[in-house]
Amino acid sequence: MDLSSLGLLGLFLGTFLAATVVPFSSDALYIAVMIATKQPLVCLLVGSVGNWLGSVTTYFLGRLCKWEWLEKTFKVKRETLEKQKAKIDKYGVWMALISWVPIIGDAISIGLGFYKAPAFWTLLMLFIGKVLRFGVWTLIYMQF
Repeated sequence: MDLSSLGLLGLFLGTFLAATVVPFSSDALYIAVMIATKQPLVCLLVGSVGNWLGSVTTYFLGRLCKWEWLEKTFKVKRETLEKQKAKIDKYGVWMALISWVPIIGDAISIGLGFYKAPAFWTLLMLFIGKVLRFGVWTLIYMQF
């Protein structure tokens, strides 16, 4: 199914899914819906909120994980988890600003949850990052 044919609903669903562990990029969808609807500011709101809520979901899934589960189920070594924790401890909630980056973004969101980064500040930074991401696409669109 082509999510862009669903308009703003498709944009919301696509941006939400793209911010979860579902391998999907929402940039092309965002641009397609923005061109089709000719409502760049509404798309900015819908895309940002959908993508943010997807990251919020991923963050809280991370909070539910246990070290033992990751080690046993996914064969992740404790040393790997400790290296990741050191990065989270060093950069903290600021990492949430780049949670939109393909491939590593979902890992950042789940890692922030897993290592119990403060929820309020993490969720705020996640939202700011999403708005900045789609804001750039919106500005590019509005230039043409």
